[in-house]
Amino acid sequence: MFLAEEAAQATSNINTFDWFMLAFTILLLIGFVRLVRERKKNIFAIGFTAVSLGLFVFIDYIMITKVWLA
Repeated sequence: MFLAEEAAQATSNINTFDWFMLAFTILLLIGFVRLVRERKKNIFAIGFTAVSLGLFVFIDYIMITKVWLA
């Protein structure tokens, strides 16, 4: 039983930090949608959130394709 658990841990490439990255990406997406739907637009906040969301999506893409599927 112990060896099976060790083998499962050794083959898993998913880290706890990866789940936090995905959660922050979802939070940024929700915030971006809410900022865009507002009647009075804050262009700086929309731009900052768009850049942050783009960066997080890119990092998630690299994380999933290069680490999880490797």
